[in-house]
Amino acid sequence: MRRYNIRAIVAALFLIFTLGLNAQSQQVLMTIGNHQISADNFVYLFLKNDTKKVDKHDIEKYLTLFKNFKLKVIEAQSLGYDTTASFKMEYNSYRNQVAANYLMDRNMEQKLIDEAYRHLKEDVELSHILLRFPPNATPSDTLATYKKALSIIKRLKKENFSQVALSVSDDSSVKENKGNIGWFTGQMVAYPLEEAMYSSPIGKVSMPIRTDYGYHIIKVTGRRPAVGKVQVAHIFKKYPEQATDAQKESVHKSILFIEELLKEGEKFEELASTNSDDHSSASQGGVLPYFGVGRMVGEFERAAFALRNKGDISAPIETQYGWHILKLIDKKPVESFEVLKPEILRSFARDGRSQVCRNAFVDKLKKDYNYKRNEANFQELIEYAKKHTHPDSNYLSGADKFRKPLFTIKDHNVTQDNYIKYIYLSSKSNEDNTVNQTYGLYDKFVNEEILRFEDSQLEQKYPEFKQLLQEYHDGILLFNISNDVIWSKSSNDTIGLERYFAQNAQKYKWDIPRYKGRIFYCKDKKISKDLQKRALKMSDTDIVAYIAKINKDSMIVDTEQGMWVKGDNKVVDNLGFKDKNAVFTPTSKYPYVFVVGKVMNAPASYHDVRAAVVSDYQDYLESEWVKALEKKYPVVINRTVLKALEERLVK
Repeated sequence: MRRYNIRAIVAALFLIFTLGLNAQSQQVLMTIGNHQISADNFVYLFLKNDTKKVDKHDIEKYLTLFKNFKLKVIEAQSLGYDTTASFKMEYNSYRNQVAANYLMDRNMEQKLIDEAYRHLKEDVELSHILLRFPPNATPSDTLATYKKALSIIKRLKKENFSQVALSVSDDSSVKENKGNIGWFTGQMVAYPLEEAMYSSPIGKVSMPIRTDYGYHIIKVTGRRPAVGKVQVAHIFKKYPEQATDAQKESVHKSILFIEELLKEGEKFEELASTNSDDHSSASQGGVLPYFGVGRMVGEFERAAFALRNKGDISAPIETQYGWHILKLIDKKPVESFEVLKPEILRSFARDGRSQVCRNAFVDKLKKDYNYKRNEANFQELIEYAKKHTHPDSNYLSGADKFRKPLFTIKDHNVTQDNYIKYIYLSSKSNEDNTVNQTYGLYDKFVNEEILRFEDSQLEQKYPEFKQLLQEYHDGILLFNISNDVIWSKSSNDTIGLERYFAQNAQKYKWDIPRYKGRIFYCKDKKISKDLQKRALKMSDTDIVAYIAKINKDSMIVDTEQGMWVKGDNKVVDNLGFKDKNAVFTPTSKYPYVFVVGKVMNAPASYHDVRAAVVSDYQDYLESEWVKALEKKYPVVINRTVLKALEERLVK
């Protein structure tokens, strides 16, 4: 089946301007009906092909393909193919996907990718204090939390970090670890924390670091080259819930007993499968997936990384969950940048780096577009917010009274009512304070509006973006209309295929005869003889049904249908073509073999050469379609523009 590979070239480079074609590309290369087709569109698509060496013949040949392509696209548009819901969904999805590449500071992204990999090559040991924000925190709440953090930092100059952490930290693990939260590597914590822990000297207490959880105070207590990942197997004996000392001692004795069995030579894998309380890994001989630092409880992690050689077995270790014995399966260092880059990018949204990129991009746009807030009009919104405790429907109902510009982007005004609606839609509960929301959501609102405005300008700012979208737009239309007019029709139009075959039978003559029929393999001699008689008189459909009846309880008969030339199949050669030199040996499973069919010197119908006929019929339909379209939409080539392009393109 012939199909144009329009979609496959979407991601290629835009090369028009590198060849100095800008002047010519803005001119009209051809008119199709009342549609003007620019030279830039032709050149853009032409240069996406392998054009290392170009002559005038190549250009003329591609010009014909381009013209036919445009004829079909214009026809699709005239028939409303671009107005369907499915088209709009597919096109908009692609546009959003491509636009995302233009709505990001790529230089900043690359900088952060490189930074993330550097961080992955080093582990950092941290002590930590968390001061959480209260629910529905107001600006005054966050300020109070910040001031509290500053007072704690003063205390830490005189007092032990662990003692202070125990007394003030909101981290749920502080009672167990006293603020020492262990080893971390890159992309394990929110980016502001990661940035601080890799820039802080050992032993120095940080300034307050804000995340979505609250304010953090950290102290780096150690650094080392990254230990990478480790894989261990373990035998686990679990503590019961709310275990008593006696129960814990019983579990301890059971793990000591298993340790003795290991010393006596019993296999770790067998003991894990029969004794481990970790049922998910027990069936795998206790083997766990690879893990890095910070992924397991501290005692387990330290014991795992302490094992040096594959096969080494640890002494029993206790965690909050029970007792473990570990066996080292494998260790692997930090992988190469090329291997880790996709994983680093996938983590960007989770660790906050994508937001850093987005913010950098927005800051640049603010300068480019001369962003400016109207302070007086913003203050009006604050005064209006003071009259509404919560951003409810009553608050929203007054939006129409506020139509003044809130801020300006280039020559575009964003009005007050837009922000009121945004606040209303962004409110998560009736507990949200309207004044706080007006202050707190502003930056987010501005960023979204600036990005929305930038998105609307992409086609004007970036010719390659416009061309990519045009190409995809036309590609979808071409695919859909070609499927309706040619591909589906050619496959299903039995009358048309039969007629085309009859008119062109001479094209499909064979050089050598074919045997068309069916091979039968039988277990039972009696059934074989009966089936051979029936098959000579039955239609193919009836044969299949009859065999299915025979095979109801067990497989008595097997069969294969086809068309063979001499040499394809020894059974057909011997029994069909009557070649005594072609010897075959029936299998013990199916000792009785026969064929039913006939030798054909030429195809009897299009079914005998269906694939070739369908392909040729598609070409015929397409040729007739193009002729009809050329009558409907007369084509005029601007030879002057074409000649100028040839002079530039011919190499």
